Amino acid sequence: MVVGAIVSFVVALLIGGLGIYLGAAFVTDVEDYKHAVITALIGAIAWGLVSWIPLVGGLIALVVWIGVINWRYPGGWVDAAVIGLLAWLATAVVLWVLNGLFSLGIGAFGVPGV
Repeated sequence: MVVGAIVSFVVALLIGGLGIYLGAAFVTDVEDYKHAVITALIGAIAWGLVSWIPLVGGLIALVVWIGVINWRYPGGWVDAAVIGLLAWLATAVVLWVLNGLFSLGIGAFGVPGV
C-alpha cells in the first residue's frame, strides 16, 4: 500500500512538472524539466499550506501558486499566470489522454484543479 502511494505521488508529480515545463518552455524559453518538477513540488506544498482557509483559501492558494512560478521563472506576474494557465491546459490534456487510453484514474500534483 505504501509503495502504491509513493508511485502514485511520483507519477502525479512528474505529470504536474511536465505541465509546468511545457508552459514555461512556451513563455520563457526555459527548458529544464527538473526545474519544473521542483517548481511543481514547491507549488503543491504552498497550495496545501493556504488552501484550507475558509471562503478565500482557494483564491489565496492560486495567487501563492502563481507566485511560486513567478519566483522560479523569469518574467513577471503576467508571465507566471500564463505559464500556470498553459501548465493547467497541458496537464489536463495529458491526463485526459493517459486516463482515456489506459483507464489509470491518476491526477497531477503541483498543478491545481487538474
